[in-house]
Amino acid sequence: MVDSEMCPCGAGETYEVCCGRFHMELALPETAEELMRSRYSAYVKQNVSYLKVTLWPLYQKSFNEIGTLLRAQDSRWLGLEIVDTNRGQLSDKEGFVEFIARSVVDGVVDEQREKSLFRKKGGRWYYVRALSG
Repeated sequence: MVDSEMCPCGAGETYEVCCGRFHMELALPETAEELMRSRYSAYVKQNVSYLKVTLWPLYQKSFNEIGTLLRAQDSRWLGLEIVDTNRGQLSDKEGFVEFIARSVVDGVVDEQREKSLFRKKGGRWYYVRALSG
């Protein structure tokens, strides 16, 4: 059965051919932006294990799975806007993505604006940390 649901990341593709392939471990994101989009979709889908495995390895042990799941469950996700990207392409080892993630939490619209650092290790992109936001 083909899933025709549009991907929450807003790239204009179905979930199956967009972020779903990363969540199902059929492929790895090739750019920092693809990883950012797939992490946003993981929040929408409450896929906490994907959020953990795409976090920089140094930080995975202290990742708060329960807190992250509660945040994902308590939010109604409205959309993702990529504001800017710098590097983070296939041949890069580091990249930056600035984004706005909109959600509703307890009836209040929340707009999280963040510039994030991404690094590649062993051919795989990871979210490292927020630089601003």
